[in-house]
Amino acid sequence: MTEVPVQPLDALGSPVRRTILDTLANLPALASADAPNRSTGLTAAELAERLNLHVTTVRHHLDRLVHADLVQTHSERTGVGRPRHRFTAHPGHLTEVKAPSAYKLLAEVLADALSSDAPNASEAGRRWALRNTHQLIGEHASTDPARTPGRWLSKIGTLVDLLDTWGYEPTVTTTDSGRTADLCLHRCPVRELAADNPSVACGVHRGVIEGTLEALGESDATVRLAPFVRPDLCVASLTTANSFSDRSPSERPTR
Repeated sequence: MTEVPVQPLDALGSPVRRTILDTLANLPALASADAPNRSTGLTAAELAERLNLHVTTVRHHLDRLVHADLVQTHSERTGVGRPRHRFTAHPGHLTEVKAPSAYKLLAEVLADALSSDAPNASEAGRRWALRNTHQLIGEHASTDPARTPGRWLSKIGTLVDLLDTWGYEPTVTTTDSGRTADLCLHRCPVRELAADNPSVACGVHRGVIEGTLEALGESDATVRLAPFVRPDLCVASLTTANSFSDRSPSERPTR
């Protein structure tokens, strides 16, 4: 049976694997004739001792990192007996990982939740977005409720840009004469956490979406989040509560 490759973002869903990779990536390099910039790396036992973990646990996580092509291994023979396997961060592959901004977002929201009276992850995400959204979208973004499909979709576009920055690879379709926007999230940067703890990860994501819309003047919008519609797809459905027929005088067409 062919083994399915592990995606880098999925591999980094574990805090232990992120710590292991960070440890290996920050090892001092030892020059040699054939690999002048390569570190000799650490064995699983050495990593286990540094991180105060059981060596079996470390080997499991190293295997995931190797299959994700984030860590490489080489053998070292020091005498009689089986060679030792040493592990190093795979040079050049860390730049392909786009998850840190999403993990930073998640960490900030959860830190806020622990230091506040937010009743759940969704509310913590909403409060975080209300405090931080204008730093991300600019102070001149419209905060008036949208009264036309175009203005509603411009706000959806702002949200799409933020989700893309955080690594979700969103696409948009609309229904109900433009009043509902379905955001197809083709990648979840914290997929493993979402699979293991959906009430936390998915709750934060829903709250951040709600808070961003609220900061843009759409506090009455309805947000529905359907996680893992397919293994590689989640869908957020956003419906405005505004009636597009109630246009302000400045929005009415002139003859």
